[in-house]
Amino acid sequence: MITIQTRLTALLARIQSAAAAAGRAGVGIRLVAVSKTFPSEAIRQAIAAGVSDIGENYIQEARDKFEALQGTAVKWHFIGRLQTNKAKQAVRMFDLIHTLDSYKLALELDRCARRLHKIQPVLIQVNVAGEATKAGVAPEEALSLVRQAAALENIAVKGLMTMPPYFNAPERVRPFFAALRQLRDRIRHEEITNIGMEELSMGMTGDFEAAVAEGATLVRIGTAVFGERS
Repeated sequence: MITIQTRLTALLARIQSAAAAAGRAGVGIRLVAVSKTFPSEAIRQAIAAGVSDIGENYIQEARDKFEALQGTAVKWHFIGRLQTNKAKQAVRMFDLIHTLDSYKLALELDRCARRLHKIQPVLIQVNVAGEATKAGVAPEEALSLVRQAAALENIAVKGLMTMPPYFNAPERVRPFFAALRQLRDRIRHEEITNIGMEELSMGMTGDFEAAVAEGATLVRIGTAVFGERS
């Protein structure tokens, strides 16, 4: 029987191998185990196996799991599209929000975080391919959004996130990961006060090795941890 522990061991070995091949051995690459549609018990098993970061796509589903797993030593990541009317719940639950893509949302996250006396870490989501079906700020608008967010006292921009087009060939995705890294480097060069650009959230089960090769610090992986979704 293939268990979460078995999958996780194999996955971490692949991440380490990809890092070594890219000359990044010893560089921090964190696995965000994406538990969308999986029950709280599966998350408990993943935590017991060594997972320390959990990613969720939907506020309602995440809320039930968050409450069921109170007290567990895990960091929560929101990786789905976030509506402003869900900002309060997101700020209450999540250690890192990966999907900030507008100044309107930034203002609401800042307002909600201020009420909770919290500095909310966020990533700017960038639509590197300009796909109409995906959220994210256009690459040419990312720096402007970063500058706007820098003026808000209760959110802290930590880096960038992207979801590239789907190809059944990881090397075809790699240029999109490279583009995000290059954008991160350009923004970092601006040396904007109150902005950190240490995180690159990119790469999923089918393409994380290409993402690691291009500098990913957070890889968002579900199937290779929890198995196929029903």
